Amino acid sequence: MRFMIMVKATPQTEAGVMPKEALMASMAEYHEQLAKAGVLLDASGLQPTAKGWRVLHGAQGQCKVVDGPFTETKELVAGYTLIQVRSREEALEWTRRFPAPMGEGLASEIEVRQLYELDDFSPSDATDRFRELSISRQ
Repeated sequence: MRFMIMVKATPQTEAGVMPKEALMASMAEYHEQLAKAGVLLDASGLQPTAKGWRVLHGAQGQCKVVDGPFTETKELVAGYTLIQVRSREEALEWTRRFPAPMGEGLASEIEVRQLYELDDFSPSDATDRFRELSISRQ
């Protein structure tokens, strides 16, 4: 089971304020623990939305690109950690150990979502195509 731990953005992360050394050390230690346990798949911080864009697909097939920044900070993601564990409970336990993402004394939020696996979908030609892509990435 794969889970994505998403660190929610704040006005500071959107302004490009880099984490302090103590926070970087805490995050490094946590991610080292994940790696030693064999559950870490990937992790990274995301640059502010001012450097990003969104692609909007309309119901009539139109496509529009909208450049950042985006204002609803509470809906944005500042970073993520992707883990693979045996159960939801194990993912929850790792999430409880996640350091305060903005550092001690500052409010922060993380959200955790389980990823779909190919086995969650009905068998089909399209699913088989995705399965072939997954195999080729290993």
